[in-house]
Amino acid sequence: MIKNISNLGDAALYCDFGTEVSKEINQEVIKYFKNIKEKKLEGIDNITPSYNKLIISFDLNITNFGNLKKIIENLEIKKFESEKGNIIKIPICCDKEFALDIKRLQEKLKISEDKILEKFFSKEYYCYMTGFIAGHPFLGDTDKSLRAKRLETPRVRMPKGSVGITEQFCNIYSFESPGGWNIIGNTPLNIFEKNNEEKPNLIGPGDTVIFKQISMSEYQEYND
Repeated sequence: MIKNISNLGDAALYCDFGTEVSKEINQEVIKYFKNIKEKKLEGIDNITPSYNKLIISFDLNITNFGNLKKIIENLEIKKFESEKGNIIKIPICCDKEFALDIKRLQEKLKISEDKILEKFFSKEYYCYMTGFIAGHPFLGDTDKSLRAKRLETPRVRMPKGSVGITEQFCNIYSFESPGGWNIIGNTPLNIFEKNNEEKPNLIGPGDTVIFKQISMSEYQEYND
């Protein structure tokens, strides 16, 4: 449930579901996100879900904070058939060319490369949100023994498709961009398709991701 609704600037609502980052709270955020989006409330320009917050931007020429706050507080929230989201399988190559920070992780975590990969691939990952750059998924929750801090100095260019871990989260870089996550491999899949207007994001909030390790030759086959 929403704990508090407040102003965010002149034309946005900030819906606070709490400070904890958990799958249960995030599913509440997604439930509100889906319901509000489906109802197509007059004056709403954009709805942005995060781990435990929901930001709703609106047109001041059509509505205002007080009216929209009252509507959301009294909104009847229904369940959707697809509450659990989709299960998406993502191949990753962890050869040295792609595993840019595996040595760093071995030193920081005090465990072997084989054990790092074993623990990483044995988990299923829940998508809390997408953001930072288009289609970029924030996935949780990594094994507690793999939780390392970001790089002390972020890279200016992180290769597209890089798969990284930091603290409790895992992510996939949908485009080449700056970044400071610990990179353990690369996927040949396109995580974001800008020309796909209906579903540009391969992974969306509420989806479950299962990673599969592949060889370099298998990786190259995707690009042939």
